[in-house]
Amino acid sequence: MASTQWISLEQKIIVVTGGSSGIGEKIALGLAQNNARVVVADVQLPATDQQIPGVDYQRCDITQRQQVRDLVNGVVQRYGRLDGLVNNAAVNRARLLVDYYGQAPEYELSDDDFDFMVNINQKGPFICAQESARQMIPQRSGVIINILSEAGIEGSKGQSCYAATKAAVHGFTLSWAKELGAFGIRVVGVAPGINEPTPMGNMTHRKALAYTRGVDESDINDDYSQKIPLGRPGKLTEIADLVIWLASDKASYITGTTINITGGKSRG
Repeated sequence: MASTQWISLEQKIIVVTGGSSGIGEKIALGLAQNNARVVVADVQLPATDQQIPGVDYQRCDITQRQQVRDLVNGVVQRYGRLDGLVNNAAVNRARLLVDYYGQAPEYELSDDDFDFMVNINQKGPFICAQESARQMIPQRSGVIINILSEAGIEGSKGQSCYAATKAAVHGFTLSWAKELGAFGIRVVGVAPGINEPTPMGNMTHRKALAYTRGVDESDINDDYSQKIPLGRPGKLTEIADLVIWLASDKASYITGTTINITGGKSRG
């Protein structure tokens, strides 16, 4: 692993949920390269030879209170403190409120789809933040970084439930910052837009999304590129760099806000 350190996180202890793949993996890697002690919490862990050197991998289902509590308590027991939480783990199922095309009822939002996304995307971050804050409050320091989505701020055709969960965590971000600021704890949201492919954006998702938008799968990228003023998708490392900076003491006065990282696509 080539070092690309550009800022020092001074051995801060940071938990990254969903850090085994996609954006979370890049965040974990970047934090580790910049001198953080990283704990990845995920339901699926990479093979040993694919793990980031020096990163502590822990199997954890963020929707299960006791598992999260055990994770956080274990981190504090091993390292003596908890300096940061990156609430990154999330899922997405592209679904229409009503299948008005009338051709694929499986792409109409169901109770199962709703419960699946809300449980992981909304309840999970709540549990992780609550259990982490219990440790951070006595320390009178810490940062919680919630990975949201532009969809949660702007809405998204065919992704209303996913967008709603991200909007909810945006609301958590603003509210928790007001509650926890007195203890020196910062809470910040990061809202990516269209990025290079991740496992979440696999072919199954692309097929569903294309249906909900009434386009061919091959047209999705063209549609995206026309909407991004910078003319390209975001890089996962660019999102990771923002998270790294927010986790550092250089961002010590940043709290109670969500930062869009969208190449200018937001708001029209």
